[in-house]
Amino acid sequence: MTRSNRRTFVRHTVVLAGAAALAHAGLATAQSYPTRPVTIVVPHAPGGAVDSVARIFAEKLKDELKQSVIVENRAGASGMIGAQHVARSEADGYTLYVNASIHSINPLLYKKSIKFDAVKDFTAVSMLTQGALIFSVPPSVGATSVSDLVAKFKASPNRYSFATSGFGSAGHLGAAQFLYENDLGQIPIVLYKGAAPALQDLVGGQVQAMMDPMLSSLPFVKAGKLKALAVTGAQRSPLLPDVPTLRESGMKDFELYSWYGLWAPANVPPAIVKQLDEASSRIMAQPDMKSKLETFGFESAYKNSANFAKFIDAETARYKVVIEKANITVD
Repeated sequence: MTRSNRRTFVRHTVVLAGAAALAHAGLATAQSYPTRPVTIVVPHAPGGAVDSVARIFAEKLKDELKQSVIVENRAGASGMIGAQHVARSEADGYTLYVNASIHSINPLLYKKSIKFDAVKDFTAVSMLTQGALIFSVPPSVGATSVSDLVAKFKASPNRYSFATSGFGSAGHLGAAQFLYENDLGQIPIVLYKGAAPALQDLVGGQVQAMMDPMLSSLPFVKAGKLKALAVTGAQRSPLLPDVPTLRESGMKDFELYSWYGLWAPANVPPAIVKQLDEASSRIMAQPDMKSKLETFGFESAYKNSANFAKFIDAETARYKVVIEKANITVD
């Protein structure tokens, strides 16, 4: 062996040894994970659908990990403040992130101002659950069906408006899709900072329609303060068996869910991702977990890490079409 070849061999040996040491260190970290409390960041205020899913999940995750799991709310900027915090966190599995479909919608709307990459800066760990929305109106509108509401909107468009609990939320995109598919682009969509103030004005008649998760809207429907015209899922909800889907109401291609997932920062060791994903699978399969989620209008929709990533890509492409057709712009 020549001196040059010996030097090359030594260099390769050192590199390979270094890689092996790093791999061993990563394996050791994964095997001991977690050794301290894990934080789940929720990028929205307490009390909403995302927060509720995160807290139900966290209670189960602490049993799986045999470690404390803390839910931390970092609300603001349509969820982007909390997302940015997670994107910049250590990739060690101790900072996790639960959000809804808005995580994949924001990059399509805030193209210039968003400060992270919703795909590259995160690891898609597991999809957890999904829920159809309730399409409701206050009784004062006098609509008894979706077609009845469309007729009223077309007859007097200046009298009506749609509410949404958050810009870029599933409810916002659902409202936009409903309006453009029915040639009702002149009906304004009013932005609220959360479901509570939007529902308050909807019940009061200041706005006349809304698509919103069952968790927040169903109590008002059950109390007779809102009239449910339809649900946005592919099938009727067992919580509202007499309420038709939008497909049954004449919009044959309309299907919309708000879905909820678990992410971590990019580059979390694969062994930790696998551990979290397997824990998610067991949690979402538990009968009491399914039962509790069903009372809030959610259904089992677990997907493993690889399938969740593919699902996100497909949903993002679908949202892009809706946003372009409805001409929704921010920057």
